[in-house]
Amino acid sequence: MLRILTICLAALFLAYTSTAHAQSNDPDEVVWVQIEAQQSLARATDRARAYTTLLQDVNGFAVGGGWYAIVVGPYRRADAELVLLQYRNDGLIPRDSFVQLSDRLRQQYWPVGANILGTGAVAAPDGTVPEQTETPTPEVEAPQVAEVAPTPEPEPEPEVADETPAQAQRSEANLSRDEKKDLQKMLQWAGFYSAAIDGAFGRGTRNSMAAWQEANNFEKTGILTTLQRADLKKQYNAVLQGLGLQTVRDAQAGIELTLPTAVVAFDRYEPPFAQYKQIGDIDARVLLISQSGTQNTLFGLYEIMQTLEIVPLDGPRERNNSSFTLVGENGRMISYTEASLENGEIKGFTLIWPAGDEERRRRVLAEMRSSFTRMLGVLSPSAGNTSQQSIDLLSGLQIRKPKMSRSGFFVTQGGDVVTTSAAVQSCSRITLDGDTDAEVIADDTTRGVALLKPKVALAPLAVASFATQPARLQSDIALAGYSFEGVLSAPSMSFGTLADVRGLQGETNINRLAMTVRAGDAGGPVLDRTGAVIGMLTSQPDGGPVLPEGVSFALNAETVVAASTDAGIKLPAAAAEGAASLTAFQLSEMASSMTVLVSCWE
Repeated sequence: MLRILTICLAALFLAYTSTAHAQSNDPDEVVWVQIEAQQSLARATDRARAYTTLLQDVNGFAVGGGWYAIVVGPYRRADAELVLLQYRNDGLIPRDSFVQLSDRLRQQYWPVGANILGTGAVAAPDGTVPEQTETPTPEVEAPQVAEVAPTPEPEPEPEVADETPAQAQRSEANLSRDEKKDLQKMLQWAGFYSAAIDGAFGRGTRNSMAAWQEANNFEKTGILTTLQRADLKKQYNAVLQGLGLQTVRDAQAGIELTLPTAVVAFDRYEPPFAQYKQIGDIDARVLLISQSGTQNTLFGLYEIMQTLEIVPLDGPRERNNSSFTLVGENGRMISYTEASLENGEIKGFTLIWPAGDEERRRRVLAEMRSSFTRMLGVLSPSAGNTSQQSIDLLSGLQIRKPKMSRSGFFVTQGGDVVTTSAAVQSCSRITLDGDTDAEVIADDTTRGVALLKPKVALAPLAVASFATQPARLQSDIALAGYSFEGVLSAPSMSFGTLADVRGLQGETNINRLAMTVRAGDAGGPVLDRTGAVIGMLTSQPDGGPVLPEGVSFALNAETVVAASTDAGIKLPAAAAEGAASLTAFQLSEMASSMTVLVSCWE
């Protein structure tokens, strides 16, 4: 019912705004094409990010009433109506998209930090606005003229003589429509053409040819000769030289496509992937995706791919009923994946390319996408029996791992966590127990304490209660922590004694422990024999002295409580002194139930 109500509200909202846009006929009015609207800012931002991978000039604005619109523009009204028609026909935007007025748009939320309202119209994207010719009648080929014999040169040039304009017209007439479109694409790439890629050589195309000729020291005729077309194509393909682009047919995977064979070569099958490894200087890889399955299989692959190291966290992702695309990028690489389900077969590919080489990456990706062809059959599940077995590998691919994992412990029934400040520095994402996202609500670097709140409420099995009195010297203590940084699925227990209630330099907020610990234990709770938390294990400082075996330190309970109180979280106190001691089993069970793995991701 709620979903139906939401859809109805959206329809009413769109109908209202659609009516508003039709009140002006000024072709030069600055307007927008509204694609869709969402009631969630987060959802609207995700959708705007996804559209950015498909369309140019994507922007997002609040439009009042709790709605957030996704638009493209701003364009002149005449251009906007053509853009709307073209994008609808190409299936790139919903059928109910419409032309929107600028005065309906409020605060801009996408791209982040942008504010382009009132800046004037921009040129419509290439291919959406037809090129204007000299007359409204269809363009016809120029009539052929009798060839005039060239004047003999006293000293002939060693290279082959170029064509005359008449000869160039005749050779141009033999070009197919696709070849003419290719010429327009090359002129567009070179920066001389900005109209539609339609294969019709009108005034805009002729002007762009003349501009290219002038820039390359040729006579400005507006008609490219055969040699000039070859020169333009050579310039266009220069970026691809040395990549060895060739058609590769992988019969086992049932896929044929163009690959940069001087950059990658077949390595092995790891179903559902055919892996092509780097062989040149470019740090690139290719995966062919091939398996039988259903929509559930496709959706599962979409989720699994996002756990792999080759798909960085940042980047737009889009999934519909029968296909998905994934883009992941960081400072080292850009990964593009697309896959689709047809007739019970899931096929696609992943291209991994180094960051900073965007022109070649885009050209290679375009070649792969345009040449991708499905053949009969999918990769057999038994193909390739040499898979390296490891819990960190999935089909031979490295699962993404955090840059650092430490320990923490629950301090509220809602799942708030205390950990060491060092565990949350320079993280793009923080998780609890590997899959629950958390945010930092306080990072007290002076005390060395951080407090985290899960983005979804948790129900801990146990919550820490803090000792109200200092622990006794030489008393038995216990520590729970993820010593091996998540390799084991449960925390480890360590036992020792309280060696001193001060640090090595007399610090009153630090306890010295006689206990052997590991880096992953930092942030874990230190308990006395009654189960009361007397402190939190600290991280070993970088560049500090190497401590003797069995020496470690913990912030005392008073320091952790003070940091939490300053952050607005009141921590529970332990029972009064004199509580009964717990058995080792009881203590371990309590400590393990309150301890959580804290992971920091790049």
